Amino acid sequence: MIVDTTSGKLEGAVLPDGVVRLAGIPFAAPPVGERRFRCPEPHPGWTGVRPAQAFGTVARQVPSPLDAMLGTGPEPQDEDCLYLNVWTPACDDARRPVMVWVHGGAFISGSGSLPVYHGDRLARRGDVVVVTFNYRLGEFGFLQLDQDDERFAGSGNNGLADQLAALRWVRENIAAFGGDPANVTIFGESAGAMSVSVLLSLPEAAGLFHRAIAQSGAAEAVLTLDQARETADRYRHRLELATTADLVAAPADRLLAVQAHFAAEALGNLDDAVGSDRPAGLMFAPVVDGGLVPAKPLERIAAGSAADVALLLGTTADEWNLFTLLDPNIPTDEVLLGLASRLVPGTDPTVLLAAYRARHPGCNGKDLKSELFTDQVFRMPAIRLADAQRAHRPDDTRMYLFSWASAAMGGRLGACHAIELPFVFGTLDVPGMAMLLGPGDPPTALSEAVMDAWVAFARTGDPNHTGLPKWPAYDGTTRQTMELGRELRVLGDPAGAIRRLWLG
Repeated sequence: MIVDTTSGKLEGAVLPDGVVRLAGIPFAAPPVGERRFRCPEPHPGWTGVRPAQAFGTVARQVPSPLDAMLGTGPEPQDEDCLYLNVWTPACDDARRPVMVWVHGGAFISGSGSLPVYHGDRLARRGDVVVVTFNYRLGEFGFLQLDQDDERFAGSGNNGLADQLAALRWVRENIAAFGGDPANVTIFGESAGAMSVSVLLSLPEAAGLFHRAIAQSGAAEAVLTLDQARETADRYRHRLELATTADLVAAPADRLLAVQAHFAAEALGNLDDAVGSDRPAGLMFAPVVDGGLVPAKPLERIAAGSAADVALLLGTTADEWNLFTLLDPNIPTDEVLLGLASRLVPGTDPTVLLAAYRARHPGCNGKDLKSELFTDQVFRMPAIRLADAQRAHRPDDTRMYLFSWASAAMGGRLGACHAIELPFVFGTLDVPGMAMLLGPGDPPTALSEAVMDAWVAFARTGDPNHTGLPKWPAYDGTTRQTMELGRELRVLGDPAGAIRRLWLG
């Protein structure tokens, strides 16, 4: 299978199920050497036919403690990492809807080639073209280095600029893969959904996509310029490197060792980080730099920056349970009251905790803390984003709650962060998923319902299909939300009493 692109010819492979896959496609020049910490540049192209059967190297990163749970074995890493992958039913002129996936990983880990994200089943079932890609992570993608060298202005958003470069590649090339560049949906989870939400606000993203799906991530995970510069200063101090030129020349392993140190430090200070003025304790995130990100994304979305984009978004029911596994502490009532007062200032923390206990009878202190952090980091930002966008797209903004609970680890995971990923891609049986989903037959019917909803949304902007009850738009009164779980049903303002305490 030979496909022509703007950079040269590619040879892909036809998978056993008939789907065509082209992997390891460079969409920008390698960001190495003098290009380190610089905005992505166009790929120079190649002569002849470039093999596209193997995935490209992924962004340099430190191991995540959640890797094994998500089936993420070690992948070859390099700073030369700007590659994407395409799954398509056929490289013809059918002009299929295009679904472009932005992977998560707290902006410091992950890749577009993880088995859970393989797009062959989604492409085959939905007759769509699926694209996944890598972007620079950690200090390579989000370290703000404009303090002493204006050539590196905007470096705190290089990972975001990589995402834009991938979307421009899609616009210019996807027709050759059977896709429609005028019908592109971006979708992502966690940091990927945070990225999707930021992209909704960017002037430079206008016209590159037409619909968006944000899974467990919203528009508030950004750093101020001062916060980003403070992180860069900490890096320099730890490395004992005075200038940006020194950082450009430093070995990648030396930089990653510092990232590992700060990541461990952040993990040990989650209680202090959540509820602070930094987003969810993230080390790195897109930066409101007045350039690529001109202002707070939520404010721009509320002002209509994505008024022409349909939006589907939501969270899982028990997001923070995944991270609770990494936290050995059981909070006392005093600690919980302190957390509640910091997380929702102006609300009586006793009343707030009582509302959680009424909703979850018999819950212990660890459960309450997980519920608080789920709402702080994921659910309330999602509601604020939905409220901002529905003002401009009242008929095309929809909310979901993914409630299918894992039986793994004695049921402690519940409907945790990332639980919906194998359902979205139909990858319930890939290696590692049993650790996330638990014993028993994988719930394929739910996966099919979710896949069909995502595909229907990508095709028309409406996720309704015959396998779901009627999914209404999200409004500010009834706040109807589709529950995707052991039951498929519409909920009216789920946990509304708690929502009102948080948001009024």
